[in-house]
Amino acid sequence: MNGSLAQRAAQGVFTIFSNASSSHSQSPFPAFFVPRVSSFSSKPPPPPSSSSSSVYYTSCSCYCASSLYSIKPKIKAQDYLASPPKMAAVSTRTFLNARSEQELLSGIKKEAQSGNLPAHVAAGMEEVYKNYKSAVVKSGNPKADEIVLSNMSAFLDRIALDVSDPFVFEPHHKAKREPFDYYTFGQNYIRPLIDFKNSYVGNMPLFTEMEERLKKGHNIILMSNHQTEADPAVIALLIEKKAPHLAENMIYVAGDRVVTDPLCKPFSIGRNLICVYSKKHMLDDPSQIEMKKKANTRSLKEMAVLLRGGSQLIWIAPSGGRDRTDPKTGEFVPAPFDPASVDNMRRLVENSGPPGHIYPMALLCYDIMPPPATVEKKIGEKRIISFHGTALSVTPPISFSGGKPEQAKDDYTKVLYDSVTEQYTVLKAAVHGKKGLQASTPKVSLSQPWN
Repeated sequence: MNGSLAQRAAQGVFTIFSNASSSHSQSPFPAFFVPRVSSFSSKPPPPPSSSSSSVYYTSCSCYCASSLYSIKPKIKAQDYLASPPKMAAVSTRTFLNARSEQELLSGIKKEAQSGNLPAHVAAGMEEVYKNYKSAVVKSGNPKADEIVLSNMSAFLDRIALDVSDPFVFEPHHKAKREPFDYYTFGQNYIRPLIDFKNSYVGNMPLFTEMEERLKKGHNIILMSNHQTEADPAVIALLIEKKAPHLAENMIYVAGDRVVTDPLCKPFSIGRNLICVYSKKHMLDDPSQIEMKKKANTRSLKEMAVLLRGGSQLIWIAPSGGRDRTDPKTGEFVPAPFDPASVDNMRRLVENSGPPGHIYPMALLCYDIMPPPATVEKKIGEKRIISFHGTALSVTPPISFSGGKPEQAKDDYTKVLYDSVTEQYTVLKAAVHGKKGLQASTPKVSLSQPWN
């Protein structure tokens, strides 16, 4: 790859993440939760009604999808995301051998009392267990207790393992599937929270079109809104039956929090990631600003190299963070797209060499885990987690028409955003308006591809 081209491309996207002076204080890319651990069927359960309960999850910064290669030499941990000091190992199979809720909870207490788990981590583990159980049980799934025990045993075991031997992410992290399948674990964890009976996918044939284009070496960009940390898992679960390659091979640009916090890391390990420091936390510690910028430049050069090789799928939320409610209506709406973020990614794709296609994508899943009303810097935000219907949709790719640079950039961003909001309105009518498949329009044909 031409050195100057790679440098220009990487630098262009770099501004998306690290432009601390931008008026958009949030990260430009989404965040998520991810869950071969459970022996339960992958067929979605059909619980009768939605319900919710309070749950604790750590805050995340950002994610976008595709598949990348590492640059050598490897970046040293202290130059990117240094791991915390190791602690004594948790007793072998403390959680995996548990056969009841009592054994799981007593195992947390035992390991905390032994000094193998930090008190705040142990407290978070116990709270997650209780609230996850509440949400799954209230879904009406007849196997709820069995599912909760299986998924939470694996989750607590992975947390404890990482506390004793912290996993350090490289700038480009490939989903870890062996000897423990973190991807399937993440899918199994989120699956019981989705009411598939009341979930929908718009224009499913376009996802098949994407798979065919990827096979031909094309690059695919999904310009999407972003609602919860569970977004990537929700997307994968809704399309995995008909587009398994897309579901498993998306790459997410991940903020530093989701790859450092013990309660997030097990899910992050199961996704393909490009690890960056999000711009909304760039100024948290002035002494680390330069280190963070250099780390981001290295990570984004890897993205440029990957796109140069073709067959990459990248999911981006150019709004700079999660959607929030409209203060006037109280309704969730897609957050406006940042023209600079859209334009930087567009130019990076156009300069990569292989053909590239930018699809507008809409996602509705905030009920599963609504974000806090305002952006929070502290790790450990409270969540309301629910069993609820979800939906996503894409429309055909939109090409850049050119013209005067600044006006063309704004116009192109508006066209993409307008498409997302139009699709979102359809998804909202289907899920919240209870219209289901009847909410389909000439531009958005809804289906349930898992049936």
